[in-house]
Amino acid sequence: MQTLLSLLHHAVTAGVVQPKPVCDALLATDKFHYTSEEYWCQSLCLIQKIVAGIDYKGVRDLLKAIFDKALSIPPTVNISMMRQLNTISGVLEHIFDRNAALLPSYLIFDDVQKRLASKTNWPHWKFAKLVSDFVDSFQPCAQMVTIVGRSKLRPVVGHSGTCCTVWKLDPNTAKFTMKGQLPYSAEVQQPQTELLRYVLEQPYSREMVCSMLGLSKQQKQRCPVLEQELVALVVRAMEKSEQEGPEEPIELFWQNLSSQLIYFVLFQYANFPHMVLALHDQLVGKNLRKGRDHLMWVLLQFISGSITKNPLNDFLPVMKLYDLLYPEKEPLPFPDVTKPHCTRALAITSIWVHLTRKAQLEKVRLQRPLPHALATHLEYLQQPFVSNTTLSFGNDYWISLLCNAYSTNQEYFMRPMGILAEAIQCSQRNQGSMSSSNSNTPNPTHPLGMNVLDSLTVHTKMSLIHNVVTHVMKIPQAKSTVSLTPALIETYSRLLVYSEIESLGIKGFINHLLPTVFRQQAWGILHTLLEMFSYRLHHIQPHYRVQLLSHLHSLAAVPQTNQTQLHLCVESTALKLITGLGSAEVQPQLSRFQTEPKTLLSSESEELNKALILTLARAIHITGSETLSMVWCKELLTTAMQSTPHSWSSLTLLSFPHSLSEFFQQHQAQRENKAQLKRSVEEEYRKWKTMSNENDIIAHFSQQGTPHLFLCLLWKMLLENDRISPLAYKILDRIGARALSSHLRTFADFLVFEVSNSVGGQHVNKCIDALNDLIWKYHVISLDRLILCLALRSFEGNEIQVCFFIIQMLLIRPSEFKNRVLDFVKDNSPEHWKQTDWHEKHLAFNRKYPEKFYFEGLQDLSGQSQQHTYLPVYFGNICLRFIPVMDIVIHRFLELYPVATISVESILDHLGCLYKFHDRPLTYLYNTLHYYEQKLKDRPPLKKKLVAAITGSLKDIRSGNWALSEAYLNYLQRPTEDTSWIPDLDYYIGLVGRMADTVAGRSPFPHTDWRFNEFPNPAAHALHVTCIELMALPISAAVVGNALLDVVLKGHTVLLRSSIENWMNAIGLILTALPEPYWAVLNDRILAALQGPHLATSSGSKQSIFQLLSFSSNHSSITEVQCCYLMALVHAVWYHASVGQISQIPHIMRDRFKPVVKTEEQLLFLCHLVAPFFQRMGSERSRIVMDITMELYEMLENVDKNCEQLNYIDQITDLLYHIKYMFTGDSIKTEIERSIRNLRPALQRRLRFITHLNIEETAAS
Repeated sequence: MQTLLSLLHHAVTAGVVQPKPVCDALLATDKFHYTSEEYWCQSLCLIQKIVAGIDYKGVRDLLKAIFDKALSIPPTVNISMMRQLNTISGVLEHIFDRNAALLPSYLIFDDVQKRLASKTNWPHWKFAKLVSDFVDSFQPCAQMVTIVGRSKLRPVVGHSGTCCTVWKLDPNTAKFTMKGQLPYSAEVQQPQTELLRYVLEQPYSREMVCSMLGLSKQQKQRCPVLEQELVALVVRAMEKSEQEGPEEPIELFWQNLSSQLIYFVLFQYANFPHMVLALHDQLVGKNLRKGRDHLMWVLLQFISGSITKNPLNDFLPVMKLYDLLYPEKEPLPFPDVTKPHCTRALAITSIWVHLTRKAQLEKVRLQRPLPHALATHLEYLQQPFVSNTTLSFGNDYWISLLCNAYSTNQEYFMRPMGILAEAIQCSQRNQGSMSSSNSNTPNPTHPLGMNVLDSLTVHTKMSLIHNVVTHVMKIPQAKSTVSLTPALIETYSRLLVYSEIESLGIKGFINHLLPTVFRQQAWGILHTLLEMFSYRLHHIQPHYRVQLLSHLHSLAAVPQTNQTQLHLCVESTALKLITGLGSAEVQPQLSRFQTEPKTLLSSESEELNKALILTLARAIHITGSETLSMVWCKELLTTAMQSTPHSWSSLTLLSFPHSLSEFFQQHQAQRENKAQLKRSVEEEYRKWKTMSNENDIIAHFSQQGTPHLFLCLLWKMLLENDRISPLAYKILDRIGARALSSHLRTFADFLVFEVSNSVGGQHVNKCIDALNDLIWKYHVISLDRLILCLALRSFEGNEIQVCFFIIQMLLIRPSEFKNRVLDFVKDNSPEHWKQTDWHEKHLAFNRKYPEKFYFEGLQDLSGQSQQHTYLPVYFGNICLRFIPVMDIVIHRFLELYPVATISVESILDHLGCLYKFHDRPLTYLYNTLHYYEQKLKDRPPLKKKLVAAITGSLKDIRSGNWALSEAYLNYLQRPTEDTSWIPDLDYYIGLVGRMADTVAGRSPFPHTDWRFNEFPNPAAHALHVTCIELMALPISAAVVGNALLDVVLKGHTVLLRSSIENWMNAIGLILTALPEPYWAVLNDRILAALQGPHLATSSGSKQSIFQLLSFSSNHSSITEVQCCYLMALVHAVWYHASVGQISQIPHIMRDRFKPVVKTEEQLLFLCHLVAPFFQRMGSERSRIVMDITMELYEMLENVDKNCEQLNYIDQITDLLYHIKYMFTGDSIKTEIERSIRNLRPALQRRLRFITHLNIEETAAS
């Protein structure tokens, strides 16, 4: 046998036979068993001698076979088999030997891990240590690719980045999906239930939950993890209810929980009977009673809405909860029906009513009689129907109670529902017409209060909204003169707040109601619905808003909408939709229309298309997407230029992201020759004066295709004669609202040209007075449209200053607009959901300042009678319409600096109070400070003024601590020019601590109803106000950025050690939400750490770099060093970074870090920073992974040349193989081969499998 094997060995070494078939043959025979001592030992000895001649894939196959044989040896085999055990152990040791490098150690590790995954098949004790040591040798690699404190990091729901891949969890286990089989720490392998629960607790988090768990509405799949967390949240709510404290926060918690539960059970991600039984099991023995009514209210919401479509047995488990939570033997007392809690107290009885009704319909008997405790409740509920008492809508909750209990019993339900409907609809007796000027309307004006709507179950609300929508659609069908009552419209807008009724609510509004009203040509109702959308709706999902925008553009092209009032309403609504798009919403929403961009653009309104481009510029800047490809919006920009050819002023282009600026420099439309324009106006004016036949004049000046100069002529008439010919009325009427927009643009150009060339202040004043007469005396032009048009024209040089001088004169000098603003702000509140008398105030304002849309000043002159029917106005006025225009004007003013210093301050002084009615005042302020950071950085007084004006406008309706810190409020109290404040570290600790507390659920801000707030949750509010304050500090961005980093890097000594990750999370959120100069200082800190004593010199110390950078173990033993803290902080910042921000890493690596990397420690520190993000980059932008990997190889080359001895050669190669097998594959093989060829032999030998390098060739060369 020995001779035969030695012959085989000789044949292999002589090249007669290949080693792989020999090894396969030896292992395949039945004799190869550990009990056949001689054959086993001799065969394995031969394999060990010839294995080096086999390629790495062959060695891998061989290893699998040998390892399987090793695992088949029972652990009971003892010392009598020691020779066999030693032999196989020797072969394994030889293959495992990293210096021999027969195949990548990473592949050996992968195979070993797969075979040991079951945990039942552990190897024999003789080579268990060999295997476990080998597995442990990959712990450094696992450490390098793990994000520090990942399980403690939390998103801000609704803020950019929250839908990116870092938050994704396995839908079956709620664990992070980690690449490869590495020995990751227990922390990142645990189910992330706390993270999921945190997100579920946030209002408006449904989309994020579905994104995290990969749930899709199309696939109805049960998600046990989600079910489990919903149950845990209910238990938490029950526990919170036991604690003494203010009622409001717990009420909001239950409200959100109810909404989440309905949604997830409705879409079958959670199973209702399972949840109820699981809840019962968790509540047993806990003695939680105070929240029981709230719990039953949540269950009633679902039961009443779904019991008709599902079997009775699905709902019976609720009675188990009843038995547990309602142990009373005596009847429960009937609650006080004037208190809102009575609806909760009667929820369990209402559930019983629904169950008994369902049993009747299914013709089955409930297995139990009426619980004795509910007898009194039921008796009271039945009384109005038994005794047939008259029901009326009053100040109590009787009607709500009856609706909730009987919503599945139409016989009983119609009466209380009819009373609710009658309270907001005009009865047949009162069919008054409702216009803004009709104050004697008998129609109901008081809507149902939010307290009433909150007291109705979802099922009742669905019935009510259905009733409202049906009523609205019937009016035009019946050709009725009945108008919509203010109470009905306001109530409808309040019902649309409830996300639980989305399908009948906002979805029905966009997809069904609006198209129907449009088809029926019910222009008054359409006008009302658009007004409602503009001024009343909150938190509408972006896809609905973009869909409506698309509807509006097609609506604007229909001939019937060429009516001044409706046209103005359509354009104002579109402008609000465009400017209201969140920065994180723009790219996902607009890219849906990549192939059909025309639907997003107006075919004729240059202003709307420019507003969309400005929104796009802002979004690209704020999300840090300037580094990304602009292919997705190229088509949109090209189509905008085709639809409405236009140009941009050079000052605006300076503020644009580079890619947009470049596009418009190449695609500017030709500017009109102003001298030619003046000659054309003079020529037309001469014709006006010389033509005598009235019909000829009307025909000439209103015909289509002629130059749009008529407004220029009217203005010249006023300048020369102080009056306008009555004929103008007929011409304007014939031109129509749509064409008049083109006249307005030409007029804006002509006006600025004329004023620019005026001599003397007297003439300028006359020009402005004539302009004011056109607006306020003759009602030819609307102020908001003129200002918008002027602000968006592309003037240069002196003309741009003249344009803004005119704007300032129009807004500040005449009293007409200022008076309206002051009166409106003084008499009204933006908190419309708390009001019942909005309509009375609205009518009073309109009586005092009636809006004229049809050139009434000219009509009076011409003696014409009123030919136009006014559409009813419920919400809007010139003040509210002007707010989005003012947003644009202020941005244009900011771009002027330092070319002109026309004062933004004076606009804010006179009109800043309007921000009280802004939909998103803080978001606007945040966007302004962020987008214009470069323009504002040297103007602290202006930043201070912006913050003071916008936050100050809300002082009457917000408590003192609602947004800014006390220190910043004190700074605002100083004179405007006093900006000498340099905050200390304690100030930043206070700000970051406030953010960390808010994310942790301990918000220091006043409680608010998030359904009507500009932000969806406390953390989003905290993040924006914190960033606003930091950007508005009178110090440089670098100083602020460094101070934020120092909160942890220096302040960690005073922070609570157990919550350090929460602080880092807060800093990560804040820094990534600030402009680049704030977070760019992080790169300086990394560079300083690379050049610091721990990393710049190859350490001869006993502590390895992996111990030095193990944050969790060092933090728990209080031995962490600065670079360890910095690494954890970098992870927190990059974790929250947008894909645009994170795509800058390769450039920073190449330009700043690579030149200084000379030691292994420096290289490994950088690996610790970037490697944890490869998984995210790989799914979001794989090119970044390849670029960074190439930089790592080039850095390894530098290290190899600079270090005599390498101490971490295996750890470095393990990581590089992990990157190859998990992320890059062979895609950069050619690029990195050059680097590998330049490395020392030991590294080449280990890395040769990455590029299939032939070492002999390299050595020869």
